[in-house]
Amino acid sequence: MPRKQRCRWIGGYPDCWEFSPEETADQKPVVMSLDEFETIRLLDREGLTQEQSAKRMGVARSTVTAIYDSARRKIAEALAEGKRLLIRGGNYRLKEQRTDNIFQKGTNSMRIAVTYENGEIFQHFGHTEQFKLYDVEEGEIVAEQVVNTNGTGHGALAGFLKTAQVDSLICGGIGMGAQNALREAGIKLYGGVTGSADSAVRALTAGTLQYDPNAQCGHHGEGHDCGHHGHHHGEGHGCGHHGHRHGEGHNGGHCHRSDNDSPQKD
Repeated sequence: MPRKQRCRWIGGYPDCWEFSPEETADQKPVVMSLDEFETIRLLDREGLTQEQSAKRMGVARSTVTAIYDSARRKIAEALAEGKRLLIRGGNYRLKEQRTDNIFQKGTNSMRIAVTYENGEIFQHFGHTEQFKLYDVEEGEIVAEQVVNTNGTGHGALAGFLKTAQVDSLICGGIGMGAQNALREAGIKLYGGVTGSADSAVRALTAGTLQYDPNAQCGHHGEGHDCGHHGHHHGEGHGCGHHGHRHGEGHNGGHCHRSDNDSPQKD
């Protein structure tokens, strides 16, 4: 029986999750896992040695070599054959960001984050400087706090929310890269929302929030033309969940594994 893979640490989520040539044939895309992407980032972008990269990822040097070789073959396939390259899944644990000042989440709480500025929902996710966090139990807000972000960029902000144990995000405009990062983090998205942050959270807990499931920012993420289409918060996503346990549906502190995992063992 093959040994179980050791979980690999990654430094954060990427900002871009898909690369595509201008002209593509109708063929299956190449899928690179996040732990494969991490070896490319560490070795080729940061210039670390394989030994240093292995230490960062918490695996053996031979494992880094195997993951790196797999990643490079996938890049070569995408370039040589004109295929789309997607970054998805893998066998990894996200390096947690510092969230020392965030209050402890209750074991039965649903945590909602809102992009926040002066009481309103900030409209440009990638430039968010503050989130307001709300903990909800039995449909009632039991705690709330405004927190500063620890970084800019879609991937860093999604990592921050994951470390902060956020279950759902309410925001205005948001690009596809950020949506992919939030999906990977297991965070439910309610985009295209405007107005008061407090009112939006109350509407979400009541099941009446209007949001746009297809909300995106145009002009390279600057947030223009990011209105909502009046889509109503539906069944199965209410925030008054009974018995919601910390860690369910999240990868924070736990190893994420998917069907796209590479065959290398450690």
